[in-house]
Amino acid sequence: MKNVEILYEDEYIIVINKPAGLAVQGGKGVKTSLDRLLAEHFGGENGAKHPLLVHRLDKDTSGVLLAAKGSEEAARFSRIINDRKAVKQYIAVCAGCPEKSAGVITDELVIRGVSKKSETKYRVTKKSKLASCNLEYSIIELELGTGRMHQIRRHLAMKGNPVLGDDKYGDFSLNKKLRKEAGLKRLLLHAYRLVIKNDFPLDIASKLPDYFNAYL
Repeated sequence: MKNVEILYEDEYIIVINKPAGLAVQGGKGVKTSLDRLLAEHFGGENGAKHPLLVHRLDKDTSGVLLAAKGSEEAARFSRIINDRKAVKQYIAVCAGCPEKSAGVITDELVIRGVSKKSETKYRVTKKSKLASCNLEYSIIELELGTGRMHQIRRHLAMKGNPVLGDDKYGDFSLNKKLRKEAGLKRLLLHAYRLVIKNDFPLDIASKLPDYFNAYL
């Protein structure tokens, strides 16, 4: 697929490295989407099964995403993920640094008017300062305990450490400054690893996009 890296593929699944800016599903105003690209990629193959997404990433989040080849496989891997038998790990660059270097965020999130229990594990891997903007920031490794909409972005913003480049939940003024003075281009959130241990052993990771380099 053009501009989409395939990390792993077998007769049951395909794991891709979704670039930031690519919507996973089509809709109003969406010209290109991952599900459409997958359909086009496999549509011309004799006997190929149509891939179905079994989990999601925000449009502006990059990283590892799994699709299953057929409805039975999709149901199987959906159960694995819903039963929390899959480990989804992320890396984010955030403003400031949490008071504790590691912990679990359990603040409830309102989803479509209903308050939902939510869990995000985090661990600070680096604290640093961006001299050009006099900005203290941290690199945080995160693991989802639940999969609520925009969960990581919302949880980090609630702690006062928004993801850089997040204009929806983060600091719009800071992001504007970083774009002007530090060349910030994208939301600095990447789904870097997906692990399934028992049902279907799998451990797939992807490197950080180049636009993270200035903060590493």
